Amino acid sequence: MNMDLPADWELGSFTERAPWVLAPEQLPWRRGIDVLRLATLRQIPALTTRRAIPPIGRLVVVVGHLLRALVPWALRDRRHGGSVSRAGLSRRLRVAVERLGPTYIKLAQIVSSGEGIVPAELVEEMKKCRDQVPAETFETVRSVLVAELGDLDSVFSSLDPTPLAAASIAQVHRATLRSGEDVVVKVQRPTIRTQVQRDLRVMAWIAPMLVGRIPVTALANPPALVELFAETISEELDFRLEAQNMLDLAAVFAAVGERGYVVPRPHPSLVTRRALVMERFEGFAFDDVALMHAEGIDTEEVVRVGMRGFTVGCMIHGIFHGDLHGGNLLVLADGRIGLLDFGITARMSPIQRSAFLKLMMTGAAGDVRGQLEAFRDLGALPTDTDLEQVYVDLGLDQAPVDPTTMDPDQLVSEIQHVIKALLGYGARLPKILMLYVKNLMFLDGAIARLAPNLDILGEFANLSLHMATAYGDHIAADMGVDAGDIQVSPEAIKATFGIVDPDVTQVTYADLQARREVIRRRIKRQ
Repeated sequence: MNMDLPADWELGSFTERAPWVLAPEQLPWRRGIDVLRLATLRQIPALTTRRAIPPIGRLVVVVGHLLRALVPWALRDRRHGGSVSRAGLSRRLRVAVERLGPTYIKLAQIVSSGEGIVPAELVEEMKKCRDQVPAETFETVRSVLVAELGDLDSVFSSLDPTPLAAASIAQVHRATLRSGEDVVVKVQRPTIRTQVQRDLRVMAWIAPMLVGRIPVTALANPPALVELFAETISEELDFRLEAQNMLDLAAVFAAVGERGYVVPRPHPSLVTRRALVMERFEGFAFDDVALMHAEGIDTEEVVRVGMRGFTVGCMIHGIFHGDLHGGNLLVLADGRIGLLDFGITARMSPIQRSAFLKLMMTGAAGDVRGQLEAFRDLGALPTDTDLEQVYVDLGLDQAPVDPTTMDPDQLVSEIQHVIKALLGYGARLPKILMLYVKNLMFLDGAIARLAPNLDILGEFANLSLHMATAYGDHIAADMGVDAGDIQVSPEAIKATFGIVDPDVTQVTYADLQARREVIRRRIKRQ
């Protein structure tokens, strides 16, 4: 190891100038961390199982706000149908969410990152909830920190009373330690755990009644969405788990040589259930393209780093940051990506990871039957599903058709047919797939901002080839196949973007957006 690098640099993708050096086996907050994670997961069924009697007071409040949204929609917007109806309902639900407070706003924020998973109208409305949680007073923040860390004057030489950001679960403040290091302090809202658990019980009671009743929930399966939300938010309520997520993801990036992502070091001792002190990063906002260009940063390379690091972490180690968005990323001065906020981290079981590998590799090879098997094994389809019948019902036995060549009636009819068929088979979107697709949608948008002229087909082909070349033996062993059987099909990659023209060999993001706009207009026209 280079003697100029800190001792923990080999353990994780950290900065070269360490404010402190981590020795994982000596961190007091890591004691019993695996038991803590397991205990947290075991609480989920109790929170999401529908009880005969939910918390009555909160139920009355929630139902009241929902009725204030649903009744006017049913009387006014619903009769217009289509996008107008969905937009009206989405707007009214957003207002209800804002009035219901932090737990529901957190749910809305997760939904707002679900482009491609939930209706666009709902996504656009829920994006407005991202900045709707007022910060706690500094007196409240101080009281939480004193309870967690003790005498603050012995810990910090300065603590900024104005938060850097305030979110549903916590807010973050700049600070400087007595020992001189610049840090960020994440502080949990004092009553959020009680609020979340109460609201989850109410959501679990209401969700089954929404199945198939309103258009914006048609694809989401409300009970499954509540379960997914409970899984993600429960771990966010203990910052010791988040700090361990930071160590684990940093270790993954280092192990696979993807140091284009950098993870802040959690403090060796200043981590508790409700307080997390970590290394402070400075950098460019992820969408500040003009400033990055002015400073000589290659934003196309930033996109490549983002896609490659995310993909390799998923496929080789089965763990990935589950909440990529602009607020959780900084571009450092050297062009590396500083990754922030690890409360939502997706972890695959060995069985899930094997199915995920199969999904990725069969997709790259154009093996549609293999993809269906992988979807089933990931939990997206019931285990007893007749996959051959699905193959026929979805028209996968037919030659693919470019959606931009279909007239509005055909396009909408095809979408409705696929949705109806999938729901008929009991399809659902498991946590791993939902978080993965959500991140893909963010990366898709990142390309639009940072690298609109990037050759998408070429980049995905290069990424697939990189995975097959660098990790082919590893992937083959985990899938139980011969490395020589792993194939990458350019035509299959093109088909992923709905392109079936054999003469098309290059597609920029701008081209892709133009295609999507054609499809969007045709759907809206119907």
